[in-house]
Amino acid sequence: MTTVAASVPVLRWAAQRARLHEDDLAARFRKWPLWLSGDAQPTLKQLEDFARLTHTAFGYFFLPQPPALALPVPDFRTVRDDALAEPSSDLLDTLYLCQQRQDWYREHARMQGLPALPFVGSTSMEEAPEDVARRLRETLGLSTEARRQLATWTDALRQLIAKAEDAGVMVMVSSIVGSNSHRKLDVGEFRGFALADDLAPLVFLNGADSKAAQMFTLAHELAHLWLNATGVSDTQAGQVPEQRAERWCNQVAAELLIPLEELRAAHQRNAPIPDEIQRLAREFKVSTLVTLRRLFDAGTISQAALWQHTVRSRNGGAR
Repeated sequence: MTTVAASVPVLRWAAQRARLHEDDLAARFRKWPLWLSGDAQPTLKQLEDFARLTHTAFGYFFLPQPPALALPVPDFRTVRDDALAEPSSDLLDTLYLCQQRQDWYREHARMQGLPALPFVGSTSMEEAPEDVARRLRETLGLSTEARRQLATWTDALRQLIAKAEDAGVMVMVSSIVGSNSHRKLDVGEFRGFALADDLAPLVFLNGADSKAAQMFTLAHELAHLWLNATGVSDTQAGQVPEQRAERWCNQVAAELLIPLEELRAAHQRNAPIPDEIQRLAREFKVSTLVTLRRLFDAGTISQAALWQHTVRSRNGGAR
């Protein structure tokens, strides 16, 4: 039986990118440990099966070392200004799919003579986040009071998506890659991204995230479109991002979802902080971490209380 001299470093790399465990691989490919030691080589069919399993281009297995794959868009997810690990094939394939759909719709819009959307690139980070959030609210026709009347976070998310789509933004939500239910997206890797374009702006939300988290991510990505800033975002509401653009977009998103003026009017100062956080989160249909940050921004809780209750919220599974 003909075997193929596949590169051991690339075999390891492909398995790691696909997040496959050694035991699972050994169960599927009996000689997997021998492939890694160089004491055996896969057959052509086995290597083809492995390439499909790991979503790796077949030709890569003949390179001496793994290729350096990078995102095709800017990456705003940084830790102390250091880029994160190499993107997974799931994230890359999701981005490529969204780019293809955006290209198709852009061409359709051109053929139909649709006008450019004036809000894309209509602001800069020199503008106050509060002013941008107000204009964003006006463009989308959003009403915080109307959202507060909705029963669930799911209803609120649907409403925000519908408003964005009515304004001309393509909003895609999925927890898997394409239609492949075996390729689940990892919230730990990314929560969303924006592909800015004045004819076909697109936002993708990781559907594996909570509804409250998706609300904040969508608001954050809309701020990216207003900046005309394409990229994969850092949208964790409970943390302060390293990059200025991400901090600014978080501020716009927070003001869009919980305007400080309305928060101050709704806040019950004599209520216990944990109870008040939960009540306001339910009322505004956001996460407890967003609520906490806004209470701090409004000057109603101290920084010590902010950090204390942020830890509690994270331990409770909130965003």
